[in-house]
Amino acid sequence: MAKYSPTKNEKFTFGLWTVGNVGRDPFGGPVRPQLTPVQIAKLLGSVGGVHGINFHDNDLVPIDATPAEKAKIVKDFKKALADNGLCVPMATTNLFGDPIFKDGAFTSGDARVRAYALQKTMAAMDLGAEFGAKTYVFWGGREGAETDAGKDPTEGLKHFRDALNFLCQYSMQNNYGFRFALEAKPNEPRGHIYLATTGNMLGFIETLDYPEMVGVNPEVAHEAIAGLNFTHHVAQAIDAGKLFHIDLNDQVPGRYDQDFRFGAADIKQAFFLVKLLNDHGYNGSLHFDAHAYRSEDYEGVKDFARGCIRSYMILKEKAARWNADKEIQALRAEINVADAKLDKLFSNFSDDAVKTLKAIKFDRPKLGARGLPYEKLDQLTMELLMGIR
Repeated sequence: MAKYSPTKNEKFTFGLWTVGNVGRDPFGGPVRPQLTPVQIAKLLGSVGGVHGINFHDNDLVPIDATPAEKAKIVKDFKKALADNGLCVPMATTNLFGDPIFKDGAFTSGDARVRAYALQKTMAAMDLGAEFGAKTYVFWGGREGAETDAGKDPTEGLKHFRDALNFLCQYSMQNNYGFRFALEAKPNEPRGHIYLATTGNMLGFIETLDYPEMVGVNPEVAHEAIAGLNFTHHVAQAIDAGKLFHIDLNDQVPGRYDQDFRFGAADIKQAFFLVKLLNDHGYNGSLHFDAHAYRSEDYEGVKDFARGCIRSYMILKEKAARWNADKEIQALRAEINVADAKLDKLFSNFSDDAVKTLKAIKFDRPKLGARGLPYEKLDQLTMELLMGIR
């Protein structure tokens, strides 16, 4: 059991809004008392192996706090972080909770709302930088529409682009060193959120003035809501060099945003995700954007936090075992037929390559008849996950 004990080198993080979630839902009120940021830091300090705490601006400082109140909150939270050996790797802005954002923040049709959103975000960036955060996440929870009758979505994208370009320059002007990470979601709380998937975000980033500063923060639940394969979206982000941050939780496809404990709903997909991250050397934060079940008290919340971490570490070990399994790797080699000469032709276009490819006589019926042992490979994967390999 000790081999699954976490260390801070794993960079496991939680948000003030995750372990501090009071269990409210649309059909029922809170089941747990509201904790202060200081109390949340103490709770996570007792869990063990937690690297840091992330926050939205108003998770830490209420939107209507006075300067004196803000100063005390910041001072007390800094002490709590130090007392519990925690840091703040990522910060973000709440641009969805207040009524002013009911029709969007950066994409609102009202220029006054857009200007306030920029003002609020600059202040939140100042706060994040004060705590040493280097990643800044943007989730456009209200950036979208219930009906397209109200505004042109291309105008919304233009406004969002202008905002990000402005904020990139603000970060550079202040030497904050932020890397911006855009978080996609198809719906909820809006009926239709702009830039609904990680792929949408990756395309959008290339239209910005400073694309090198902007990457993505994919979340398991958000892609699963749309019935998509989250691991494939993370792979695309890795391939583009844009995986700046990641939100780990779990989700039953087609449901509301459930934010289950990591690995709670689809253990096989969680396995392939952990394997991908480790195979490709991802070394950023592993942020659990998840909530404990509504049935739990705060002892149960600690169990939830430990469970997120423990499941990740178990799956990391399983991935290493899968990579070292001779029978599994033999099947992989059988499926993936390598040919360095053909690969060279594909990767270097030339007249000679065209001529050579056109001249090759492929045995189409034989290639089509070749069996690929995916059934056996998948079964061996399942047996490994179930603990009998």
